[in-house]
Amino acid sequence: MDLTAPINQHRPLAEAVCQRLHEEIDKLGFAEGVVSHYPRYDQARFELVKDPYTNSENLACHWFNATNNQRLGRLQFNSDGSFYAEYDVLKPHPSKRQAFVESVTAWGKADAIKAEAKLLPQL
Repeated sequence: MDLTAPINQHRPLAEAVCQRLHEEIDKLGFAEGVVSHYPRYDQARFELVKDPYTNSENLACHWFNATNNQRLGRLQFNSDGSFYAEYDVLKPHPSKRQAFVESVTAWGKADAIKAEAKLLPQL
């Protein structure tokens, strides 16, 4: 199945979401080079997934680690115009000794992109 049309349709919002995730990672204060990967729309793998509530096809984007093909993140566009994204960081917080940065998430719609880091207690 050719996904060119849905990929191009969502490109402006997807690139804004990727930029927002990038900013959330940088906002945490990691030293240069500590985080070696960021989400980029053109580096995602794409698929259509069926929404169980509306029965519509939604575009899902997945990012994978080039070394071992482990999934790093996902961005899904929903039929109501909303989206949800999560991208793994998996690093100790650079300034909070008791925190570990699991991921950054973003959600919302084109006119309201919200984002935050998902922190876990450091063991």
